[in-house]
Amino acid sequence: MPEGHTLRKLADDLTAAFAGRRVRVSSPQGRFAADAEQLDGTRLLGAESAGKHLFVELEGERFVHVHLGLIGQLDVHAEVDEVPGPVGAVRLRLVTVPEPADPRGTAYADLRGAILCDLVGPTKRAQVLARLGPDPLRADADPDLAWRRISRSPRPIGDLLMDQAVLAGVGNVYRAEVLFRHRIHPLRPGSTLRVGQWRAMWDDLVVLMAEGVCTGRIDTVRPEHTPEAMGRAPRRDDHGGEVYVYRRTSLPCLVCGSIIKTGELAGRNTFWCPRCQPKFRSRAVRSASKHTGA
Repeated sequence: MPEGHTLRKLADDLTAAFAGRRVRVSSPQGRFAADAEQLDGTRLLGAESAGKHLFVELEGERFVHVHLGLIGQLDVHAEVDEVPGPVGAVRLRLVTVPEPADPRGTAYADLRGAILCDLVGPTKRAQVLARLGPDPLRADADPDLAWRRISRSPRPIGDLLMDQAVLAGVGNVYRAEVLFRHRIHPLRPGSTLRVGQWRAMWDDLVVLMAEGVCTGRIDTVRPEHTPEAMGRAPRRDDHGGEVYVYRRTSLPCLVCGSIIKTGELAGRNTFWCPRCQPKFRSRAVRSASKHTGA
């Protein structure tokens, strides 16, 4: 499933190509046809992302709410000479209407395979946003909201980071990588973290995810661990990007050389280095072990 940086990039691309322009709205597949007819010929005002949700705003306080799910795809094409016929099951198509005062070329966008494509008003949009935790890519995000949930929860931090009601936009890759970068085991209970650890992870996610928006890939290794710095081959993976632990099961850790482990957490695979991310033991457990010689 696309992570938050992908949705933010789509929102930026849509805004750049369509904002302020009238659009023809259609549903070649037919599943969005009635709503498309209501929007056809109106002006598109912009787009925004919140976690893994996308909202495309049109005149009249109307929003197309999109969630791509596992296989959804939204292709944005700006400055084209000709708009081709739709290919495949296109749920939503946007095409700019030429206007004499607008020198930009034609733009179009096609949505396929999304699990959600609904026309909603401002109340429904606000309800969706209210259910989400803070998004590291949004300027209005409050990391303290996530901290209050994390600090009170006995659930593993690796589970909490993937809970969109706790933290919006983080998926399996960013989860595994930010935990490695901060030497935190994915099974450590959220309530055992210190606020400084959480704020350091949040600040890291803000930077890493913003870089992902710019590059279109997830790179999490520090300069001293890049292929060039280490003299190693670049990573070969359909997800792209240089990472420490994600999908590197049984390979040596780039930092310490230990073998990367994997296990299931909340229905998803998680990855960690057993040396760089040791299992958490509370002070009480450590003290008891010390006195019993365990």
